Amino acid sequence: MHAQTIGRRGGAGPSPESDRLPERADVAVIGAGLIGLSIAWRLARAGVAVAVVERGRAGDGASLAATGMLAAAAEHEPGGEALSPLCLASQRLWHPFRDELEAESGLTIDYRREGTLVIALGRDEVERLRFRHELQRRDGLAAEWLSGPAVRAREPGLRPTVTAGLFCPEDHQVDPARVMAALRAAFRAAGGRLIEGCTVTALSREGGRVAGLETTSGSLRAGHVVLASGAWAGEGSLVPDLALPVRPLKGQSMALQMTPRSGHLSHVVWTEQVHMAPKGDGTLIVGATVEETGFDPHLTAGGLYALLEGARRALPGVEEMQVSGVWSGFRPTSDDDAPILGEARPGLVLAAGHHRNGYLLAPVTAAAVATLILRGETLPVAAPFGLARFTSPSSETS
Repeated sequence: MHAQTIGRRGGAGPSPESDRLPERADVAVIGAGLIGLSIAWRLARAGVAVAVVERGRAGDGASLAATGMLAAAAEHEPGGEALSPLCLASQRLWHPFRDELEAESGLTIDYRREGTLVIALGRDEVERLRFRHELQRRDGLAAEWLSGPAVRAREPGLRPTVTAGLFCPEDHQVDPARVMAALRAAFRAAGGRLIEGCTVTALSREGGRVAGLETTSGSLRAGHVVLASGAWAGEGSLVPDLALPVRPLKGQSMALQMTPRSGHLSHVVWTEQVHMAPKGDGTLIVGATVEETGFDPHLTAGGLYALLEGARRALPGVEEMQVSGVWSGFRPTSDDDAPILGEARPGLVLAAGHHRNGYLLAPVTAAAVATLILRGETLPVAAPFGLARFTSPSSETS
């Protein structure tokens, strides 16, 4: 398993219903996380023969470790202006994406649209929150300024020290475990092949074009290969002549169980230290640390303490909540915290580096990659996010 887990489902081997590796496919996708399965489902729906190859089990990387926030406004940071159009485009795609996914899988994904609150605790944080609000307004993101009493009217369980807040009405959320189960079911229903417990060892080439995969289960010929292996996309062993600036950014998270005694949250709540996301089954997800530790999955006392203290500082009721799970995962982070989309070599398409926005950007990523493969066209909103943006003029001429 790619994330250390206590109290959550997991497993490193293939699932009992895992498919066998076919000899041929129109498209081979490396990685059965959220991004890989979203792309594969979109292509399979269009009648394309798609095989997804995953070395562990579907979702074992960042996808099942995530919180599931669709937070174009709350996630917006200085320097993120170029990413906003892509985030907003994907946010608009989420409603039809949800409707089609639930209809074709027969499963619900706990899509919640109460909105997100970003709060300031104490006067020292208010000015930083005002700066964030100005940035959101300048870049066309929906956010309403609230006084402390107005925030607490929406979430009475928050501490009286909440002095101000932002309400982001379009920042919704989903349940990652439900989304991954639905994607798996919908992809299979569309005729897709999911091969788990199968490691890709090399890309095969013919005439200068990527033409398939070599794996621990055999060879797979494909017209296109999509690299969507999350934080592992930057390891470099598959494409040694391709410098892909993607690295793992570790995050530790925990699940608490809300009860009548502890109180509950209705909205996703962000503080400067943590975010808290209530799910439909009464679980409250608290996340997430940000750690440059490579692929070290270990849970730490310091990380879990930071989560609990950050949550308790805003929501005293967490002291009464049972801990139902703790885990770590690896965000796939690029050098500029934005995704890398598009053709990198003839026959090889990239869908990597989504950082903290994988769930938000899944629909637009799937649409962009499908458009490129099916029509040979680049979606205008995805055009700025090719690999070429990392190539300096000096390196091009050297």
